[in-house]
Amino acid sequence: MSTTPREVADAFVEKISDLDPIVATGLGNRPGDDRLPDLSPEGIEAEADLVRGTLAELDRVLVENPALEDDAVERRCARLLRERLETDLAGHEAGEGYRNLSNLFSPVHAVRQVFSLMPAQSEQDWSVLGRRLARVPEAYDGYRASLEEGSRRGLFVAPRQVETVVGQLGEWLAGPYFATFVQAGPESLRGKLESAARDADEAVAGIRDYLRDTYLPRTAGTPDAVGRDRYAVAVRRWNGADLAAGGRLEEAYAWGWSEHQRILAEQRIEADKAVPGATPMEAMRWLDVNGEAVDGVETIRERLQAMMEEAMDALDGTHFDLAEPVRRVEAMIAPPGSAAAPYYTRPSLDFARPGRTWLPTLGRERFPMWDLVSTWYHEGVPGHHLQLAQWVYVAKDLSTYQTSLGSVGANAEGWALYAERLMDELGFLSDSGARLGYLDAQQMRAVRVVVDIGMHLGLPIPDDAEGAVAEHRGKPWTPELARAFFGENCGRDPEFLDSELVRYLGIPGQAISYKLGERAWLAGREAARKNRGADFDLKAWHMAALSQGSLGLDDLATELAQL
Repeated sequence: MSTTPREVADAFVEKISDLDPIVATGLGNRPGDDRLPDLSPEGIEAEADLVRGTLAELDRVLVENPALEDDAVERRCARLLRERLETDLAGHEAGEGYRNLSNLFSPVHAVRQVFSLMPAQSEQDWSVLGRRLARVPEAYDGYRASLEEGSRRGLFVAPRQVETVVGQLGEWLAGPYFATFVQAGPESLRGKLESAARDADEAVAGIRDYLRDTYLPRTAGTPDAVGRDRYAVAVRRWNGADLAAGGRLEEAYAWGWSEHQRILAEQRIEADKAVPGATPMEAMRWLDVNGEAVDGVETIRERLQAMMEEAMDALDGTHFDLAEPVRRVEAMIAPPGSAAAPYYTRPSLDFARPGRTWLPTLGRERFPMWDLVSTWYHEGVPGHHLQLAQWVYVAKDLSTYQTSLGSVGANAEGWALYAERLMDELGFLSDSGARLGYLDAQQMRAVRVVVDIGMHLGLPIPDDAEGAVAEHRGKPWTPELARAFFGENCGRDPEFLDSELVRYLGIPGQAISYKLGERAWLAGREAARKNRGADFDLKAWHMAALSQGSLGLDDLATELAQL
């Protein structure tokens, strides 16, 4: 029986690993597990029951030993666990699991991605992979049953989400993905692997056809925007705070707009340095053609790997103290059919699988560097990798939950955006092209705050808006206006911008976590600097901050200020 919040939290990790083997593979705490999760309504209800039981257990522990509130680590763990599980339960009660479909984080994608996280060196590894492959049809059947239950309840996603995922599945089948994946397996298992892969690819085709032919027609008339009530639940999930109360979303919207304008002024200065007389967009398009670029998919992967290693060499001992396991990170190329944005996957709990950055190529062979330098500081070092690998390193001093499943988007994405800013502050972005890329990334995150909140809540376009949305001042944001505004204020490819818009509509509240999280990190650092005065040590603060584990937005700045 658990006696502390940390014990309750880690018992939850073990139990959810039993229910969801994809979680277990991500953590690396179930080697050899060949199962896939039950994605059916029964599986969804089983997870909800576990959440309810864990909350009851947490209440019991705190009532029996109130002195635990005086222990900083136990207090943080208890607050995090309660907030995360109550948020999960609110999403369950809203039926979100029965309409869980988007272009990035849905079960459709999780079933495929888990195979890229599994070891694939030995014949035994491939035996496990083959057995799990054979379970893909059953997993997708369960997922289809949950969407059917959602249909029965009148719970749908918008057609735009379905159409996008159908297109992604078409790209997977062009390979086909699983048949291609098993070609790396040992000859001794060739027949079993190819048979399982064939069935898995057929299951992908089956879920694609179901989404296109059966589910999509039912979604007709479902709006892209989710509205204030659903947004309140979603925004808490990604930010660890009740931002829907007290006008906090409206404040964030206004602040996001002011950030957009501040960054735009800085972009104009930097664009003139890169290309005299050019607007920011003209300068970025010039850099696409004339700036430094890398040719070849493997060559860009090697370049990104070298960039992360160079950053670690420069920062270790000066601004961070990096344990040896944390120094291992791998640059990877994302499989076809991924969303357009780069991403990061965490190391396993034993570091047997390292942290990895992933670059979607979108069919390209040439890669301009101006917009990749800052991005890899965000995804890799000193961004996601340093934080999330450090969490794994200190998990034994906190809890597995605080350093893995309890992750809050505003904390992790806020740190990664702070990491980009830190590299700018330290002079790593002195090249005008790279610095324009950094400002473009900052602008994209500011625009996200504006259009994500604006679209889902139907807020009015500000009175000082310029460009394509100027004639719509005072009118509510729509996806079409958001796309036009995004296109004028972000230097990324049109395909990337289209993918991003679908992402914001399908994963409400996630996009704002970057800038709001960065704001909390900066506020915490500034408060700590004032509190310590001449004794403030940035390296010590960084390491203490990265060793706290996860915190929600409401706690983040407060806890950082005390370090």
